Amino acid sequence: MFIKNFIYIFQLKLTFQSVKIFSKFLTFCFFLLILLLNEEINARPISYPGGWTIMQMNDFNRNSVHLHFSPSANYSIGYKSEIWQQKEWQLHAVQFNYLIKRINTRKSQANLYLKSAAGLAYSDYKNFQSKIEPNLFSGISYDWEDRRYFTSYENRINYNTSIDKFFIQKARVGVTPYIGKYGDLHTWIMLQVEHMPQGRNKMIYTPLIRMFKGDFLFETGISNYGNLMFNFIKRF
Repeated sequence: MFIKNFIYIFQLKLTFQSVKIFSKFLTFCFFLLILLLNEEINARPISYPGGWTIMQMNDFNRNSVHLHFSPSANYSIGYKSEIWQQKEWQLHAVQFNYLIKRINTRKSQANLYLKSAAGLAYSDYKNFQSKIEPNLFSGISYDWEDRRYFTSYENRINYNTSIDKFFIQKARVGVTPYIGKYGDLHTWIMLQVEHMPQGRNKMIYTPLIRMFKGDFLFETGISNYGNLMFNFIKRF
């Protein structure tokens, strides 16, 4: 039923404002869904073979939904939707995530990914008047963690002809105040730094809390500009 409703709404020619409302509605629905469902989860872009993952991200720059399927432990493919706030444009794309390298030790794990997407950008901002054009983006993502500490870095180059071209990068460091067992509620305290040279605010600092239990992960924080960040991930 959910998938049928999603396809029906996506087929409509939505205005920017209606998509913003729809994104908030999705957030609410997904949050209710995960409360009813409950394996260990992480925020990585590839799941176990045959697994589905849904990611809903909200921060100062954008709101996004990423639904992907992992045929193997080395790659995933799925649908990516974004709403960018400053220039009021949307992205609808197919995203491919590939695990370039994984390093496992007895006490830690490190991962390097390539994340790329191709799709359509849409905008009616100012003089664009419902303009649609092809959009491509690509970037790398790296993370390392043990049972106490966490660090990550990712970047992205986005290209379309006229709506919005940019480079963005983000880094995180984190620590857990306690070490839980498998199946416990795990908590991380993190600091995120985001750099977007073409953005209105080039540097954004966001202290945040990450919590996860089973197959659900939740993050929330407030940036140095007072904007709320709210993310969650659910694996199926």
